[in-house]
Amino acid sequence: MGRLQDKVAIITGGASGFGEGMARRFAEEGAKVVVADLNAKGAERVASEIGDAAIPVTVDVALRDEIEAMVEAALQAFGRVDVMVNNAGFTHRNGSLLDVDEDTFDLITAVNMKAIYHSTQLVVPIMERQGGGSIINTASTAGLRPRPNLTWYNASKGWAITATKSMAVELAPKNIRVNALCPVAGETAMLASFMGEDTPEIREKFKSVIPLGRFSTPLDIANAALWLASDEAGFITGVALEVDGGRCV
Repeated sequence: MGRLQDKVAIITGGASGFGEGMARRFAEEGAKVVVADLNAKGAERVASEIGDAAIPVTVDVALRDEIEAMVEAALQAFGRVDVMVNNAGFTHRNGSLLDVDEDTFDLITAVNMKAIYHSTQLVVPIMERQGGGSIINTASTAGLRPRPNLTWYNASKGWAITATKSMAVELAPKNIRVNALCPVAGETAMLASFMGEDTPEIREKFKSVIPLGRFSTPLDIANAALWLASDEAGFITGVALEVDGGRCV
């Protein structure tokens, strides 16, 4: 029996990076997985490689009707939703806060913040009927110890952490646990934007503030998410778990 045996998990941003790592790791531990992503081909690839335990769903998490369709697809395929992982994220390029245009700012808030609002409103009634569930929000060390030049992204992740804690308190009577992951920079598609440009020198600069001396990996984040989603973390809620090699110490 796996640690998530017979549980159903929706993972946004599941076609690559941290989300792909979670989808694969959850399936290894017995979960049925909805691989949800704006990248349809990527979601199809990950789901097909996992096999019968996964389905792909194309979703723009900035749009409520698409999140509704995603949740409905999970119910039609697997009959329930036990774990909701709000992992999809967006950032502006590393640089002055004055140079971020309004459209980019709006997309950051829609993907990193409002998507959590929409998915919560849709999955909480389902989880309540089932007797409980787990919501995991991918935040960031940026929400705890922000770097300069990523101000609006940092702010969105600080919001996600505060929302997680408030959700945890409010939803505890319904036996719905809510936690956040706070990864340090990792080998994902957004790394170049975080750094501003991808050069060996800039990589070393970013690594130099991580005591364990490396970026995070999808497996690092997936293992942390697996624990938070599992019954082993049954008494854990409202936590912003730093998966950061010591960055926030």
